Amino acid sequence: MDQTLIDRYGDELHRALIERVPVAPITGRQSGIGIEDAYRIQQRMIGHRLQAGERVIGKKIGVTSRAVQEMLDVYQPDFGWLLSGMLVDDGTAIALDTLIQPRAEGEIAFLLKRDLQGPGVTAADVLAATEGVIACFEIVDSRIRDWKIRIQDTVADNASCGLIVLGDRIVDPHKVDLALCGMVLEKNGEIECTGAGAAALGHPLNCVAWLANTLGRLGIGLKAGEIILSGSLGKLVPVARGDQLRVTIGGIGAASVRFQ
Repeated sequence: MDQTLIDRYGDELHRALIERVPVAPITGRQSGIGIEDAYRIQQRMIGHRLQAGERVIGKKIGVTSRAVQEMLDVYQPDFGWLLSGMLVDDGTAIALDTLIQPRAEGEIAFLLKRDLQGPGVTAADVLAATEGVIACFEIVDSRIRDWKIRIQDTVADNASCGLIVLGDRIVDPHKVDLALCGMVLEKNGEIECTGAGAAALGHPLNCVAWLANTLGRLGIGLKAGEIILSGSLGKLVPVARGDQLRVTIGGIGAASVRFQ
């Protein structure tokens, strides 16, 4: 795909983010778009935000759990960039009209204490490089109309990332079984979904290793001090005005968010 088209679609997605008006799926309008093309569009979209003064605070892996893959009909992981403007405090009330079509997912976030540069990164390497793990919400929000996405659409749209809500404490990853820890996501006091660490590619450490190795092939590393979202442990939960959500992950902690 030539640079003119890359720029056009990246600019369009950024405009959709700012104006909060979704666009038609790119895959329905552009034949022959590949994954590499989609990541170039992503870079164009993210570039606008960096130029406006945001900074990179981490990376995310998406579409890791079977529940999310089946909901979206997308069956391979992707990655996106976490920016400073995406981070909100635990317990924050988020204005629904600042988003387009948000959904919430419970995840384990990793805070790195040293760099990880693929290829060749293993789960053991990830564990050694991790300062701590945190329960979190990722509020995903597609700029593609009605979530009618294929893998190229969500990649171009920065892996459908919206906002990040980090939980109330940081835990030493050696003190919790990251594969077996259970997740409970409640909405308005009722259990909405459950899951476990193993829902994300068999183990959250596998997710971060996949991300480090995938980015490494592109010459991009995971940096000390960055937050890495390791993928949903359950289904995507639609939200509406007035909803209150809380996610609890056994041995790690909890995070909460409200929508108004």
